[in-house]
Amino acid sequence: MNDFRKSGRNVSRHLGGASDHFMRMKSFAIVAALALSAAISGCSTIGSQLFTNNYGSVNDAGYQLPRIPIERVPLKYHRQEVNYDTSEKPGTIVVDTQNKFLYFVEGDGRAIRYGIGVGREGFEWHGTAHIALKREWPTWTPPRQMIQRQPELAKFASGMEPGLKNPLGARAMYLFNKGGDMGYRLHGSPEWNSIGKAMSSGCIRLMNQDIIDLYDRTSVGAKVIVM
Repeated sequence: MNDFRKSGRNVSRHLGGASDHFMRMKSFAIVAALALSAAISGCSTIGSQLFTNNYGSVNDAGYQLPRIPIERVPLKYHRQEVNYDTSEKPGTIVVDTQNKFLYFVEGDGRAIRYGIGVGREGFEWHGTAHIALKREWPTWTPPRQMIQRQPELAKFASGMEPGLKNPLGARAMYLFNKGGDMGYRLHGSPEWNSIGKAMSSGCIRLMNQDIIDLYDRTSVGAKVIVM
């Protein structure tokens, strides 16, 4: 009988230990889930703030922008505030064409980072420019050289009206240098799945919800560096 009681106590201690271990693992899982949730909602503790919840449907100037299925866009291309060490002054835009990122410099070692699409092979470029014009829901006019390459675009030679299918999207900012209009734009795009890719004719494209955000932050005259 004594052996039985001792055995029972040993079993109880064993079960108690297993229960404690289970509770510790459960608590760890809950904490991990909360940490992931916080990171996604913009409360990351590693120096970056995500804006993943800012890609819903938007009514803008009478146009109903559809929700972007942001869960299908790699996390690194979601709009986020990040640590960014630069000597450029706040308000400067830095385009990293290799990594497909655009940085809006905030100062104090911080920047807003956006995922972008860039020029395809043969249409890459690098240099410094400035924002000369800003337009909401712009008209798109394909350049003459583009019409020569794609004759089907001739119907838009006088301009394509603004709208959800317009290649410039909800906003456009026009890049000039000392020689005048470079022909390149920072603009929105209805093709959210082109972000992170090299598909354009040299313009820098963002998701529509992102270009609206960047547009509101950017002043005419802002410096743009394309690397």
